[in-house]
Amino acid sequence: MATDLLRLSLSPRPSLCYTYATKLQYNGVRFSFRRSPAERCRWNSTRTVVNSLETRTLSTESPFDAPKRRGDSTVLLDVSGMMCGGCVARVKSVLSSDERVDSAVVNMLTETAAVKLKAEVVAESEEIMTNAAESLAMKLTECGFEAKRRASGLGVAENVNKWKEMVKKKEELLVKSRNRVAFAWTLVALCCGSHASHILHSIGIHVAHGSFWELLHNSYVKGGFALVALFGPGRDLLFDGLRALKKGAPNMNSLVGFGSIAAFLISAVSLLNPGLEWDASFFDEPVMLLGFVLLGRSLEERARIRASSDMNELLSLISTQSRLVITSSESDPSAESVLCSDAICVEVPTDDIRVGDSVLVLPGETIPIDGKVLAGRSVVDESMLTGESLPVFKEQGFIVSSGTINWDGPLRIEASSTGSNSTISKIVRMVEEAQGHEAPIQRLADAIAGPFVYSVMTLSAATFAFWYYIGSHIFPDVLLNDIAGPDGNPLVLSLKLSVDVLVVSCPCALGLATPTAILVGTSLGAKQGLLIRGGDVLERLSSIDYVALDKTGTLTKGKPAVSSVASFDYEESEILKIAAAVEKTATHPIAKAIVNEAESLNINIPVTKGQLSEPGFGTLAEVDGRLVAVGSLEWVNERFQRRTHITDLTRLEHAVKHQFSNGKSPINYSNTVVYVGREGEGIIGAIAISDNLRHDAESTVSRLQQKGIKTLLLSGDREEAVASIAKTVGIDKENINSSLTPQQKLGVISTLQSEGHRVAMVGDGINDAPSLAQADVGIALQIEAQENAASSAASIILLGNKLSQVVEALDLAQATMAKVYQNLSWAVAYNVVTIPIAAGVLLPHYDIAMTPSLSGGLMALSSIFVVTNSLLLQLHGFEKKRQT
Repeated sequence: MATDLLRLSLSPRPSLCYTYATKLQYNGVRFSFRRSPAERCRWNSTRTVVNSLETRTLSTESPFDAPKRRGDSTVLLDVSGMMCGGCVARVKSVLSSDERVDSAVVNMLTETAAVKLKAEVVAESEEIMTNAAESLAMKLTECGFEAKRRASGLGVAENVNKWKEMVKKKEELLVKSRNRVAFAWTLVALCCGSHASHILHSIGIHVAHGSFWELLHNSYVKGGFALVALFGPGRDLLFDGLRALKKGAPNMNSLVGFGSIAAFLISAVSLLNPGLEWDASFFDEPVMLLGFVLLGRSLEERARIRASSDMNELLSLISTQSRLVITSSESDPSAESVLCSDAICVEVPTDDIRVGDSVLVLPGETIPIDGKVLAGRSVVDESMLTGESLPVFKEQGFIVSSGTINWDGPLRIEASSTGSNSTISKIVRMVEEAQGHEAPIQRLADAIAGPFVYSVMTLSAATFAFWYYIGSHIFPDVLLNDIAGPDGNPLVLSLKLSVDVLVVSCPCALGLATPTAILVGTSLGAKQGLLIRGGDVLERLSSIDYVALDKTGTLTKGKPAVSSVASFDYEESEILKIAAAVEKTATHPIAKAIVNEAESLNINIPVTKGQLSEPGFGTLAEVDGRLVAVGSLEWVNERFQRRTHITDLTRLEHAVKHQFSNGKSPINYSNTVVYVGREGEGIIGAIAISDNLRHDAESTVSRLQQKGIKTLLLSGDREEAVASIAKTVGIDKENINSSLTPQQKLGVISTLQSEGHRVAMVGDGINDAPSLAQADVGIALQIEAQENAASSAASIILLGNKLSQVVEALDLAQATMAKVYQNLSWAVAYNVVTIPIAAGVLLPHYDIAMTPSLSGGLMALSSIFVVTNSLLLQLHGFEKKRQT
């Protein structure tokens, strides 16, 4: 009979099934939603299930599984040798041209390429996928960009060592860069010594005399200095530029190298063949040009390392060693003492810690694993994870996270997740992945940077041809300018202007504009307890005009408690007993409240045989041979053949609400009623659940509305409870949606999107997961450091579990995108203004022209400006700290 009724309880309800096919496995329970509304929903649990239940697995991907599937089909390549936006465009072009590649994202700052392979490649075998990755890496290496596949599944120690090696490599390169700059500027000083003597003489200071100064005036000596500059500090730059040009992918180094070599060769030919009467000896120009460019590169590299310092700070929170506590089998592992008399502490790699192991953490040490405190009392600094500046008290039974710092006393912790699965490791991994996700606006910069170098080289050739064959004849006065040399040589003029065009252009600024701001923004977010999944998320969030909020666990604290129990014929303990049995394995806050209340009253909770959960409605199970349903009024009433009369239901609801007085004002409470039904009896009782409003709920809604963002309340709870909360926090009646199924929540968001609105959804539970996945930006509150379907589907995870972080994330997104737009505007404006000036557009009427060395200095300053402007984003964090 029970089996038949269980089948009946799962009879079709078209309004409960999703209109698209999805699958989800969460906490051991698999949910299947059929495409046809005529079919019913089925669940398969890892617990004991009634044999008659049929289970099927659909192949369609769920939005909750999307992050995992993306990781499975994506390979990461470490790519070195990228110098500018043109290099990025070239790498992306090489990868995208492969028929096995679905899409590719390239990040110059982190030297990473994320390649998403086509589904058919992934489906074949792991070996085929590995071969494809190695083949792509080889292609890039052949094109001049040394690449290799990044090893996956590394442990904590390997990940930390990888990053340390990367930082060490960058620091070594920075030291080499400084040495090159010192050498180059020594040559600049020597080569320009003659200019210094002329300047001193012109102001009446006659000190630069003697054989040494005469030697510096010698053109052959200057030519030697130029040759040393080209093949000394400028060697790597020139060879890289020539290799890139040879492979058909010229970059910034190609432009600088081509200009430097052209200036040197013309000067050398003029010097060695005086019969040509070119008088075009300007060896100091390539020396000064390389000096400015190398100085700019060194400063830029230093700024890049500083931009990634937040990631290094996160990595410093990963502890590679742990103290494993081993006790004898006779000892009580739950004893309150931190260490038993027979306990042994062994220092082992954190990768060797397993779930269930005990770990000792001393004061001042970083907690290496996620877990629960078994013994000890202390305060823990969680600021790097939650943004909370004050330390948090911890004792037996409290949850702690890896990466936090133990301050006062020793703690013995039982590991719940370790190694690469720990909180801090996931944060580092997700931040790293986020910095590899390009914002859509980056595609515009890439589209410009790709053909940019060819365009500049063409423009340079056109500049030379114009001034040599036409311009110097139409505007003869331009030959009087110093740039034409002492004799007003058209060849010197044309050559210098064409070199100016090559050198002053800066694709680097275009290439750095977006990734530097995204790098700083995502790292800063991680420090503030905002885990952002990519630059594309920041761009979408910055343009949000609607924020939809869940009620339970989002506007409220998500820690409800039983406030009253009412029944027709049974004691409160009986209602709580069977309700707790049904809800014991459920993860919803209301279920936990019922179980906690039963346990606090020392009620013996019976064992269930089969359990089925319908998100947003309730849970059904067999208790003592009879089916019991716990959930919403309509859902529970429809589970059984015997229906309770509407008059009795009204009386029951009135009774349970009447008991909920306790002298409390309902303004700060959400009062929800769940109903309990049993086979053969229908609804037999009701349980009132109260939940406190979050202290920052009202202020968060107010701040969002002040920004011009409309707020919605989407809840599966009763209209009365939802309206009460909405009124308290300041959400208008027309923006309240109650008694919604997960599908209906998704429908509300889809409707807004179809009207052209950009919607963010804020939630915390499994019933919010479809809406989080559908929204332009899904924001999940992470409660007690537990990962769930909501955090898997969300684009942003609020590690601090504070609603006010929604506004902080919005502010950060807007600040980051403001920097991106500033950088792009500067990069475009710089090139639009300086390239015509370098080509001599102001020379005929204003007698203004650049020299190649000045052009090189401006080019370097352009890149430095972009990186430095992105670094100013860090002031956003200081402002936030000052305000709090």
